[in-house]
Amino acid sequence: MHFPISMAVPARFTGPLPESCDVVVIGAGVIGVMTGWYLAERGFRVTVCEKGRVAGEQSSRNWGWIRQQGRDPDELPIMVESLRLWQGLAQSLGNPFGFRQTGVLYLANREEQLSQYEGWMIHAAAQGLDTRLLGRRELAERLPGAADLWQGGLFTASDARAEPWLAVPALAAGAAERGVTILEDCAVRALDLEGGRVAGVTTERGRIRAPEVVLAGGAWSSLFARAHGVNLPQLSVLSSVAQTEPLPEILPGAAADDAFAFRRREDGGYTIAGGSEHDFFIGPDAFRHALKYRKAVKKDFLSTHYRWLAPRDYPDGWNTPRTWSKGAPTPFEAMRVLNPAPNLATLSRAAAAFGRAFPGVGRPKIRATWAGMIDTMPDVVPVIDRAPSVPGLTIATGMSGHGFGIGPGVGRVVADLVAGRPVGHDLTRFRLSRFTDGSEITLGPSL
Repeated sequence: MHFPISMAVPARFTGPLPESCDVVVIGAGVIGVMTGWYLAERGFRVTVCEKGRVAGEQSSRNWGWIRQQGRDPDELPIMVESLRLWQGLAQSLGNPFGFRQTGVLYLANREEQLSQYEGWMIHAAAQGLDTRLLGRRELAERLPGAADLWQGGLFTASDARAEPWLAVPALAAGAAERGVTILEDCAVRALDLEGGRVAGVTTERGRIRAPEVVLAGGAWSSLFARAHGVNLPQLSVLSSVAQTEPLPEILPGAAADDAFAFRRREDGGYTIAGGSEHDFFIGPDAFRHALKYRKAVKKDFLSTHYRWLAPRDYPDGWNTPRTWSKGAPTPFEAMRVLNPAPNLATLSRAAAAFGRAFPGVGRPKIRATWAGMIDTMPDVVPVIDRAPSVPGLTIATGMSGHGFGIGPGVGRVVADLVAGRPVGHDLTRFRLSRFTDGSEITLGPSL
């Protein structure tokens, strides 16, 4: 398979619904799967409920970067741990998903970008990373035959890549072997509460009793949380991606500049995308949370294509119900897998930019295109926190396009948060209350 997972892929995890367990995880993307994995390692009975397919949404639609470089300083320690976990996972599973430490390269079109890269080096040094600033000469040596378009670059050799549509299902299979129950075609309709705290969930297939629930629903998390009185100011943006035909190797890893991004694939082609270009569907939540996003909108205004009407049944669609009965089908069953159409104009511009940058290769032929909805937060870092108003509910969402690479690390952190064990990292930056306690919204780095 060379493109994302959809409902056309047969369900692999179809076992019976358990009557009870210790923890229910909502969502079988990389965060949900890895949370289940590490909870099972700690002796918990875990059920992961997925309304559609394992990795059917952004976890199989991302660029496949496993990146320390350019991370928010508070995310970076978790990401450093996550890279170590990826190394161990690839070794223990026989690396069926093409994990390779081939590096990530940022290409500076402007001098001010080089200054930003230099400013980020203090965080790289604090974590002992092998990140280096590259001048024009070093860049030319690393990219022979490339056009002279860039002022320099930032390179982290230890950063990695993998094929996401292979990786997350393989991780799910590994979690199942470790005792995690994974159920596809099993939407969670609502939390079951007793005395104000979690006592289980109601799914489309029946009730599961459980004292703890983890919400890792990606683009659907805000809709689910709001139905339970939890204000989660999460929105989603559309990212378009393409797969090229096989090409000569330009770079064994991944790179990006203002106009395009690319990553070497196991099939000999490249995954390419439009750099910072993305699309945003305006819906009720966009208006509700507009003030919180004003900094992000100002920063990304020129690279965002605004659309006034989300397709039917999208999480922030105008027709999507905000309340529902747990005894009847919900929005999560109406849209099993969020499978948006890509912006072909964005991908055409990316392919053209690739051809200009590498004239010896030229504009690549496209084999497949797709898109995913990225769950994002106003400050472009996730929420990883207990929900104060709903005891027993833990939220892990809003990965803001960073979730694939950091997934194992976040899964480990969430598992220990649920287990009441030390998490080993400062999670202050990721608390839910930062949006309501008067704290200033501080954007993550735009590297």
